Amino acid sequence: MRNILALFVFMMSVAMATAQQAYTPSVEKLRYKVMYKWGIISKQAGTVTLSTHDFDDGYFRSTLVGRSASWADKFYSVRDTLTGTIMEDSLEPVYYEKIAREGGEFKRDVIEYDRTTGEVIGNCHRWREQKKTKEMVYSTVSISGTGTTLDMLSSFYYMRHIDYQVMEPGQSVTTNIFSGTKKETLKITYHGIKKVEIDNKKYPCYYIRFTFTTGNGKKSSDDMQAWISTDGNRIPLLMVGNLPIGSIRCYYQP
Repeated sequence: MRNILALFVFMMSVAMATAQQAYTPSVEKLRYKVMYKWGIISKQAGTVTLSTHDFDDGYFRSTLVGRSASWADKFYSVRDTLTGTIMEDSLEPVYYEKIAREGGEFKRDVIEYDRTTGEVIGNCHRWREQKKTKEMVYSTVSISGTGTTLDMLSSFYYMRHIDYQVMEPGQSVTTNIFSGTKKETLKITYHGIKKVEIDNKKYPCYYIRFTFTTGNGKKSSDDMQAWISTDGNRIPLLMVGNLPIGSIRCYYQP
């Protein structure tokens, strides 16, 4: 499911700027159709829904739910839920939780953020159910970073506030992202405005590519791509990520 959910990570951050049509988070529900593509095979593999809600005292909540289609359940069942609390002004996270039921296994990750020292400290808690014994194993670790530091959910909002209009094709920016119990570096490269077709209608979009690397500069996953609407809503209309065989494509459903 990382390749499906990480497609929301692909919308990661660049430095914040004020756009002529700046994006501001608001109550919304975005639905995506997840398609599996391999050669001439194109079949719906699942759905993803992302909700923005509960604005209160400078914070808001985000919930992402991903699930595989019934035919895909026979091969690898997925029922994932991500929740987070995000600062409304900076779009940076204060809390993140992922509950994953994948392939018959249960996993839970929680990250609590601390910025009081000037660094960004992520206190990470992890629960894993052993497949054979069903015993729950708990572990914890702290990771740190300097500068803007995001996660799976907050990055989705932060990227929508970027002023792509002032960027040149080929320009890229890097940021930190906390994923589970590790820190990664995300490089986003802007490749200009391109059109994408959704349900027989074409939309002009900002086309970007994402590269994830570890501390030693080694890629931690394949590059991913996203097409983001150029209007004030800044909705990611199409996201593409590779699998060992074929690819996953997430199409926005208006």
